[in-house]
Amino acid sequence: MSLIKRAKAPIPKFFKVLRNVGLALAAVGGTILAAPIALPVVVTTIGGYLAVAGGVLSAASQLTTTDDSK
Repeated sequence: MSLIKRAKAPIPKFFKVLRNVGLALAAVGGTILAAPIALPVVVTTIGGYLAVAGGVLSAASQLTTTDDSK
């Protein structure tokens, strides 16, 4: 299965929930990183980790498919 077909294939319900959680984490992390005020280094580091973890989680969940061909 090619990457394009895999991305367009149906996603199981559990991974849809995980994808949405990952998108929310990425949004929160991006908001922390783009804050217009100076934040402590620990907070900005956590924001960076949240953004990366959310992006990876949502990408991996999007590429998980059900295999109905068996």
